[in-house]
Amino acid sequence: MLDKSIGFVGGGNMATSLIGGLVQSGVPANQILVSEPRDEAREQIGQRFGVRVFAENHEVAEVAEILVLAVKPQVMRDALDSISPSVAGRSILFISIAAGITVSSLEAGLGGSPRIVRVMPNTPALVGAGISGLFANCAASASDKAHANLILQAVGKTVWLTEEKLLDAVTAISGSGPAYFFYMLEALQAAAEAEGLDAKTARLLTIETALGASRLALAASESVATLRKQVTSPGGTTEAALNVLQSEDVFDAYVRAVAAARRRADELSRELHPTNETTT
Repeated sequence: MLDKSIGFVGGGNMATSLIGGLVQSGVPANQILVSEPRDEAREQIGQRFGVRVFAENHEVAEVAEILVLAVKPQVMRDALDSISPSVAGRSILFISIAAGITVSSLEAGLGGSPRIVRVMPNTPALVGAGISGLFANCAASASDKAHANLILQAVGKTVWLTEEKLLDAVTAISGSGPAYFFYMLEALQAAAEAEGLDAKTARLLTIETALGASRLALAASESVATLRKQVTSPGGTTEAALNVLQSEDVFDAYVRAVAAARRRADELSRELHPTNETTT
C-alpha cells in the first residue's frame, strides 16, 4: 500500500488515468496532489477524484514525496525549472512518463543526485489495461522501484528494463502498438463490410475476435505461432487467408514497422537532447 504523498506535475489524460487508478486501488484522495495550469481541467480533476489541485507546479513539489512528471516532452525543461528550487535537498522519488526525456536530462534539470524512474506507458492505461516499461537510475532504491511499480500497476501491468535504451524498443512495441492493432481492426472491419455485414456487426465481430484471441494467447502455454497453426487447417479458409497475407509479406512488414518506430523514438530523443547522450 502506498503511504506517501503523490504529486502530479501535469493533469493530462495519462495523469488522470493514473490518478483514477490509484484512487480506485485505495489510495486516499487527500494523499494525491495535482498541478494543472488550465482552470477548467484543474477544477474537473478536483471534482472527479477529490484530490488536492493547484495552479502552480511548485505548490505540489513542495509537499509531494513522490513526484510524477506528466507533462509533454516539449515543456519538460520549463517544468523542471519551476520545481527545482522546491525539491532541492529534499528526498523525493521522481517518476517521468514523458516520452523521449532521458534520465541524464532529468538529472541535469533537477540537480544533485535525484532518484528517478523513467516510464513508457501506453494508451490502454486509460481503461486500466495498459502495460508500462520502467527503468530506474542508479540512485533509485528497491523501495523506490516498488513504489513506482505500485503506481503504474494501478492502470495495468509493468515490465522492468535493465538498460534505458530498451525504452525505445518498448515505445515501438507497446507504446505505438495500439495503433498497429487499430489499423488491423480497421482493415478487418472494412473487409467484413465489403462481404455484406453491416457496420455494427462488423465492428462487434472484429473487436470481440481480437479480444478473444488476446485472452486465449495470454491463457495458453503454447506460443502464438502454435496457436495460429492450431486454427489453420490444411486446405481450409484460414490457410487461404494466411496465404494471401504471406504473399504480401505482412509478417516482415510488421518487423520493419517496429524497427522504424524504434529508430524514430531514438531520433526524437536526440532532437530533444542534441548535446546529451540518449542512454545511461
